[in-house]
Amino acid sequence: MQYPTRFSALPEYAFPRLRTLLAPVPAVGDVLHMTIGEPKHAFPAFAMEAVAAHAAGFNKYPPNEGAQALRQAIAGWLKRRYGVVRDAETDILPLNGTREGLFNACLALCPEQKNGAQPLVLLPNPFYQCYMVAARAAGAKAVFVNAGPAQGFLPDFAALGPEVLDQTAIVYMCSPSNPQGAVASADYWRNLLSLAEKHDFIIFADECYSEIYRDEAPVGVLQIADEAGADPSRVLAFHSLSKRSNLPGFRSGFVATSAANIREMRQLRSYTGAPIPLPIQMASAEVWADEAHVEENRNLYRAKFDVADEILGNMPGYTSPRAGFFLWLKVADGEKAALEIWRKSGIRVLPGAYLSQDTSGGNPGRAYIRIALVAEIGEVTRGLRAIKDVLSAAGGGEWL
Repeated sequence: MQYPTRFSALPEYAFPRLRTLLAPVPAVGDVLHMTIGEPKHAFPAFAMEAVAAHAAGFNKYPPNEGAQALRQAIAGWLKRRYGVVRDAETDILPLNGTREGLFNACLALCPEQKNGAQPLVLLPNPFYQCYMVAARAAGAKAVFVNAGPAQGFLPDFAALGPEVLDQTAIVYMCSPSNPQGAVASADYWRNLLSLAEKHDFIIFADECYSEIYRDEAPVGVLQIADEAGADPSRVLAFHSLSKRSNLPGFRSGFVATSAANIREMRQLRSYTGAPIPLPIQMASAEVWADEAHVEENRNLYRAKFDVADEILGNMPGYTSPRAGFFLWLKVADGEKAALEIWRKSGIRVLPGAYLSQDTSGGNPGRAYIRIALVAEIGEVTRGLRAIKDVLSAAGGGEWL
């Protein structure tokens, strides 16, 4: 006999849901996937050379706390990128991809109760699906905070009442945001840090898109926290090599926070975690130390965003993102638009509602589609032109 669990009522994950939507419908033309944010640019060749040079490490269990060389490389990158100093021994934990950290940090740090009741975890809406499941696994209640155009595509946590904020244990915040490509300003981080201090909650800052930007490098939460003299335990910053260095298969990221938070996360990992294989850790140290390949990668994305502006810039509701590698394109109905684009062009895009939840203020993803610009520029150009042709031919702006 099967009994319901706390995960039984979860909505279907975005990509199986998309497959279900499109499967009955034959497509015209060559299929092009513009759904998943899996980088397709070449990764730095020296990364594989480093893995080979340290291949003997596959014969060892990797250290739970991460190799010292990797932690030192990460500390060096944080100093160069954000001007912040973190102790490589106590303040940094390498992660088996940021998803591991974003999930396990909630398990490790969310209290069983706050003020005598179930704690709340606030999520931007739309959101990375991991956030919601982490909250549920920790026994907390997820609260979805809409991040639509009226909010500059960033959640306005300050608009929530004290009855919500006082019960909040953790806030997930993604900047640059997925899927909208919005960037939190220094003032935004200062205000969120002030809220965290006033209402006693922790900020999980998902900054894995921080190195893909068009003009100015996004400000980081750690530098603002240091400037404000914030309690180091108030903030956890998560980063990854997946987007920065086109190495999603490395499953290599890190979290930087206070020594106290790191101890809690290490303790949980001692029982449940899977540290990165040692050769991957050693190669990751070399990748964090190099910026030339990151700038080259960034320029490739800049060129594709210029193409997007050229092709879609005159379409109603088009917003040119500041960072990340997604387009968040306004349509009348995201699911209908995705189905029509697939039917008439063979291009797969993701309905925005598959990344968001219904709230009393509506579903901020329902009237959008997400388009990933991860393929090479020729394919992206073909895909965007096909998307424009389908939407423009829908008649009188039916889809737009």
